[in-house]
Amino acid sequence: MKLAKKDFRFLIYGAFASFGTYFCMYAFRKPFTVATFENLSFLGIDYKIILIIAQVLGYMLSKFLGIKLISELKRNNRIYYLIGMIAFSEASLILFALTPMPYNLLFMFLNGLGLGMVWGVVFSYIEGRKFTEFLGVILCSSFIVSSGAVKSIGLSVMNTWGVSQFWMPAVTGAIFLVPFAIFSFLLNKVPEPTTEDKLLRVERKPMTSKDRKKVFIMYFFPIIILVVFYVFLTALRDFRDNFSREIWDAIGFKGNTSIYTVSEIPIAVLVLIIIGCFGFIKNNFKAFISYHYLLIFGTISIGVSTLLFHGGIISPIFWMISVGFGLYICYVPFNCIFFDRMIAAFHIKGNAGYLIYIADAFGYLGSMAVLLYKNFGQNTISWLHFFINGTYFIAIIGTIISVVSLVYFIKKHKKESSYFQSEIYVV
Repeated sequence: MKLAKKDFRFLIYGAFASFGTYFCMYAFRKPFTVATFENLSFLGIDYKIILIIAQVLGYMLSKFLGIKLISELKRNNRIYYLIGMIAFSEASLILFALTPMPYNLLFMFLNGLGLGMVWGVVFSYIEGRKFTEFLGVILCSSFIVSSGAVKSIGLSVMNTWGVSQFWMPAVTGAIFLVPFAIFSFLLNKVPEPTTEDKLLRVERKPMTSKDRKKVFIMYFFPIIILVVFYVFLTALRDFRDNFSREIWDAIGFKGNTSIYTVSEIPIAVLVLIIIGCFGFIKNNFKAFISYHYLLIFGTISIGVSTLLFHGGIISPIFWMISVGFGLYICYVPFNCIFFDRMIAAFHIKGNAGYLIYIADAFGYLGSMAVLLYKNFGQNTISWLHFFINGTYFIAIIGTIISVVSLVYFIKKHKKESSYFQSEIYVV
C-alpha cells in the first residue's frame, strides 16, 4: 500500500484523535467497577452487580437506539453528539454520588445511556478508508488499554485522595473532561473520505429504514449466527472487565493496582500488530475471509490457554493475558473492521455502524443475562471458576460459528462471481 506524505499525516492525526477520544470516554464508564461496594446489597443482590446491570441496561438501550441513529448519522452533527453525551454522563455520575442508595441506581443507568453511542460516532470518522484497518485497530486498542488504565486511576483516586467509592467515578470522569473535549475537536477536523477511499472501500452513506431492512433480509443467516457468537463474546469480555479485580484477587494479585494496566498493554500491542497487518490486504473479500480465520485462531487460543492453566503448565498472569488476547483478537474486528470489509467486499449500500450496532445491542443484552445468571443461577460458584467455564464455552461455540460463517460467505462469493461472469458472457 503506497503511503504518501499526506496519507501518513492523516493516518497519524486520525489515529491520535480517535484513540484519545475513546480512551477518555472510558473514564466516564469503567472506574466504578474497581470499587467493591463490599457489604452493600439491594433486594438480596450484591450492590456492585446491581450497579453494573443498571449501567449495562442503559448502555444496551443506547445500542438499540444506535441501530437507527448511528446508521442515519449526518456528518455535521457528530461533534455535538460527542460533547452532549459525555456531559450527560458526567452529570449522571455526580447525581449518582449525591443520591442515596438504592435510588442512585437510576443515575448509573443514565450514565450508560449517555455513553452507548460514542463508539459509533467516533468510528464514523474513520470507516470506509483505505487505512480503516490501521485506524480501527488503534481505536480498538484504546478500550483494551483504557479499561485497565482508568481503573488504576480510579483506585488511586480512592487510595491517595481519600475519595469515597460513590464519588470516585465522578471525580475520575472530571479529570478527563477537558482532554475529551480537545480530542473530540481534533477528531472533528479529520478530513472526509477521498475519491480513492470511496473506490477502494465503497462510499458510506446514511441509511434509510428501507436500506436497513434490505441489508438485514439479504444477510439474515450470517448476521444471526455472528450476533449469537458476539453475544457470548461480549458477555465474557465484559465479565472479565467488570470483575477483573475479583479474578486477579483470586489468582494472587490482591492489592496490586498496576496489574490492571500492565496486563492489558501486551494484549493491545499484539492485537494492534496482528490486525494492523490485515490493512495490507487490498482485496476486500480476501481480507474479510482472513478475519474468519483470525476469529477461529482467537477462540482456540482461549480454550487452549485455559486448558494449560488448569493443568498448571502456564502461570496465572500468562493465562489472563492469553485469554484476554484471544477475546480481543475476536472482539476488535467485530467492533469495526470485520463489518467494514463485509460492506466493501459485497458492495452493500450503507455503513458499518448499522451492523456494528445490531451486534453490540444484543451483545450487551447477553452481558446482562450472564450477570443475572451468575447471581441467581450460579451464585455459589466463585468469580474465577465461572470465568473459567465461560472460556471453554466461548472456545467451542465461537469456533463452530466462525467456521459456518466462513463456509457461507465463500459459497455466496462464488455464487455472485459466477452470476456476474455469466452476465458478462451473455452481453
